[in-house]
Amino acid sequence: MDVETARGLPKVLLHDHLDGGLRPATILELADEVGYDGLPTTDLEALEAWFFQGRSGSLERYLEAFAHTVAVMQTPEALHRVAYEAGIDLHADGVVYAEVRFGPSLHTAGGLRREEVIEAVLAGFEDARRETGIELFTIVTALRHDTDSAAVVAAAAPFVDAGVVAFDLAGPEAGHPVDDHLPACLLARELGLGVTLHAGEGDGPRSIWQALAHGGAARIGHGVRIVEDTDFDGREIRRLGSLARRVRDHRVPLEVCLSSNLHTGVASTPEAHPLGALHRAGFVVTLNTDNRLMSGVTLSEEVTLAVETFGLDEADLGAFMVAALEAGFGPWPVRRRLRDEVVGPAYAS
Repeated sequence: MDVETARGLPKVLLHDHLDGGLRPATILELADEVGYDGLPTTDLEALEAWFFQGRSGSLERYLEAFAHTVAVMQTPEALHRVAYEAGIDLHADGVVYAEVRFGPSLHTAGGLRREEVIEAVLAGFEDARRETGIELFTIVTALRHDTDSAAVVAAAAPFVDAGVVAFDLAGPEAGHPVDDHLPACLLARELGLGVTLHAGEGDGPRSIWQALAHGGAARIGHGVRIVEDTDFDGREIRRLGSLARRVRDHRVPLEVCLSSNLHTGVASTPEAHPLGALHRAGFVVTLNTDNRLMSGVTLSEEVTLAVETFGLDEADLGAFMVAALEAGFGPWPVRRRLRDEVVGPAYAS
């Protein structure tokens, strides 16, 4: 499968960071508008190359690039523009349903309240939705190494049923357990928000166990290090540990981000990545971009890489996309319509 063919297929995206998907030209323009002079270069091609973190080798190094995107996303106008462009870009890539996440607290340095940040992003998404028809929803994110997670959820409360569908914890896993954020996870569930937590990316299976058992996560962001609780020979999973069996048998969706995992050192090569083995072993796997700017990837390119590496066919891809819709946190009538009328028929044919 080539990228153009993949782009023509309807796709579903559950794990995409708003501040990890800006257009380089937009970064330059916003930096000029707000007077931000901290960019590593003002040459467009050089800036795009700088942001690509394909050789970062660790999650911590990979995350350093976000300081610049966040710096230019501190006004309502900038947030609206970035959100709108994200929707336009995803639609152009053939995405029909997306849940895009961001951390409201990261965008308050200029004096905005978290509620104002969320409102500006939702307005940008709504403009993109009206223009293209893409179904866009929001996941609000708090950072594991900060202490304001409950405040983030509280700020999202007025927007439940108005575009905000879930809560997430992101940032460095090791040394920052889910247990530090249990009040936020509980409040999110009380408000009716879905919970999807980053786990099994920068830390091992214990992080996944905490996300499920303590945080009440319905999905796991990344989660690929669940293979450390299996007998994985580099190609196939031969035996499951108790946690891996729970993740598989309870049908916990894994938001797998293949290219990003390669860039942060989770896997050394595409062939060494466990995505294919997890799928063959019966885990619920979805394909995602994580950070389109930092990983230099679109969902169509992610699909193409997965097909080339693991020998997937249209039935496999259809299973991934249907699983993503069924695991989504947006309104079920919207997801069911896309499953039955758009995504399912496209891959079946």
